Amino acid sequence: AVRFSVEAPHPYPFNLCYCSICRKTAGTGGFAINLGALSATLKIEGEEHLCTYRAILHDEGDAISPGERKFCALCGTALWLWDPRWPELVHPHAGAIDTPLPIPPERTHLMLASRANWAEPCLGPKDRTFDDYPDESLAEWHQRLGLES
Repeated sequence: AVRFSVEAPHPYPFNLCYCSICRKTAGTGGFAINLGALSATLKIEGEEHLCTYRAILHDEGDAISPGERKFCALCGTALWLWDPRWPELVHPHAGAIDTPLPIPPERTHLMLASRANWAEPCLGPKDRTFDDYPDESLAEWHQRLGLES
């Protein structure tokens, strides 16, 4: 019911997030993979079927996250995350993308301290792991590997 398109200067699906919010709202394999795209390029068909979920941040005194997780009201598919702290970005879930995505030469597994015990990371030889947030942004990862579009 919802279709969207977006331009992504950082299109490699390399960040596997194991936090409880991602794995419960969009996780397959115990994680979610978000891309880095430009919010100004987001085009939506079927916007009337969009719903927004704002997570409860239990580690912050049950505060409500400012991040807006968009999903389809008809099928429940997790579509993207937008956060007003970084209004120029939108983070589509790789699983919601129908066009081919480039295969990353390495992956970053983040928020591993929050992973479900059954979600054993499948690590490649160059993969990096973090109990919390990684030490580089989406843009920095793409730049380090010469993968900027």
